[in-house]
Amino acid sequence: MTRLYDDPASFTEDMVTGFVAAHPEYVRQVPGGVVRAKRARHGKVAVVTGGGSGHYPAFCGVVGPGFADGSVIGNIFTSPSADDAYSVGRAVDRGAGVVFSFGNYAGDNMNFGLAVERLERDGIRAHNVVVTDDVASAPASEQAKRRGVVGDFVVFKVASAAAEEGYSFDEVVRVAEHANARTRSLGVAFDGCTLPGQDQPLFEVPEGRMGLGLGIHGEPGVSERDLPSASELAKILVDGLLAEAPETGAAKPRVTAILNGLGATKYEELFVVWGTVSRLLAEAGVEVVAPEVGELVTSLDMAGCSLTLTWLDPELERLWQAPADTPAYRKGNVAIAEAEESDVDEELPAAPEKVTVVAPPEGQATAAVVVKALHEVADLLHGKEEELGRLDAIAGDGDHGRGMTRGSAAAVAAADEAVAQGVGPAAVLVAAGDAWAAKAGGTSGVLWGAALRSFGDLLPDHRAAMANDLAAGASAALAAVQRLGRAELGDKTLVDALVPFVEELRAAVEAGATGTEAWQQAAKAATKAAESTAELRPRTGRARPLAERSVGTPDPGATSLALALNRIGTVLAGGAGLAGNGKDGEK
Repeated sequence: MTRLYDDPASFTEDMVTGFVAAHPEYVRQVPGGVVRAKRARHGKVAVVTGGGSGHYPAFCGVVGPGFADGSVIGNIFTSPSADDAYSVGRAVDRGAGVVFSFGNYAGDNMNFGLAVERLERDGIRAHNVVVTDDVASAPASEQAKRRGVVGDFVVFKVASAAAEEGYSFDEVVRVAEHANARTRSLGVAFDGCTLPGQDQPLFEVPEGRMGLGLGIHGEPGVSERDLPSASELAKILVDGLLAEAPETGAAKPRVTAILNGLGATKYEELFVVWGTVSRLLAEAGVEVVAPEVGELVTSLDMAGCSLTLTWLDPELERLWQAPADTPAYRKGNVAIAEAEESDVDEELPAAPEKVTVVAPPEGQATAAVVVKALHEVADLLHGKEEELGRLDAIAGDGDHGRGMTRGSAAAVAAADEAVAQGVGPAAVLVAAGDAWAAKAGGTSGVLWGAALRSFGDLLPDHRAAMANDLAAGASAALAAVQRLGRAELGDKTLVDALVPFVEELRAAVEAGATGTEAWQQAAKAATKAAESTAELRPRTGRARPLAERSVGTPDPGATSLALALNRIGTVLAGGAGLAGNGKDGEK
């Protein structure tokens, strides 16, 4: 159980403050994460790790000479925002581009993808290398759908060593993807982990049983079996990975191995397991090179372990064994050319100043209703945080309630600041959406941020918003969500509630309903659709590997969306400015 914290809501920020204070010779803090205390030489490709926190030493613990140039740090088990990744990427660029690497999760893919787009617009070359090593999360024929777990560590190390040697941008990407293609992992859990401030673990494993194929974000295993002895567990892990061995053409394969503890499994236990793992690999004709036994990628206080194998060639072996010196991982003697003292504190170009455009009274009135709705939604989500977290923990990582609370609270603060400047509804929702995405992170953060932005673009400043404006805004929000999330009806996501909402809203407006009437009618359709997601099996996201377990439980994203839409309907019923019918200018 995670016992030591001040405010659970600021646990990650407090952790980063302490981490930087403990290792000032290695790291310094920048918005969104940490970077090397001394910048690398000009012309070096920058390698940036990233993901949610809760995994130390991954990901921030490996920033330093020979390893990563920076790390983007999200909330616990939650993807960092696009703003965070962009900020760290700009801070580490030394003129040769930025290679991000992270595990294969929807939120990370979205947020780091947006960050790459922004960096390239700034003239900074950038690319994402996505790790897909977890053999339990998808069949071999669908390797691109597999999660990234402890194989992250190998890919990060190899890419970083290549960049340190002076590899070009394209060659760093090539060798990182090559390492990923040759890496396989399989893990087991004996008990779940507990988020700060919670008194129950995200999942529980029955006495005498273990979960096979767990995720590192607090996700339970994809199946359960009787708890084995250490030797029996070693055989399960070795057999599972050797069955997935990539084609290398080597008569006597050489691998590196990581037997990883997840947070609450003692090193002594791992050594007992490793004794059998090493013997079984030798008996299978596999030679182990420079193995690691210990905690490299954890999951808070989860009890469990995992085995990772990377099939080596001479290049991968050299890069894996290259020296590194970081707060949490050291190997060999590092003698690396770093930046000259004169450019260590080099200033980044200032961001352009934002221009505030004051709206006419009609737009300000609509903006006031928008702000009231955001406040009501934030209060609602705060009260539902624990319930939404429990829903998410059935087949996910249990962070949905916390992420929605953080995101909506940040949106309210940004909206209050914007409306005080006299702006219209579009500017309020842009500010709210950007703040939601930045503070919530993860999949829901980026989707809600994009939805609010897109909806706001369709609300007028020069007159009261009408019912057809609401329908147009909702349609734009749906398009943005589907463009980013690539989810369709039936995938068991918030799209399953949003599509019926938009369709019902349009139909009601076309039938002549007022904005308030149409919204409330559509919100009921969203609620019914969200409840019906209990019958679905997830086809995307973190819940997909645990599809069967999620059957019978509604999707947390669809549930929170429906709750918010209904609360907004209540606000509209008592708020001026958004109650007209479907035709502009009519009441």
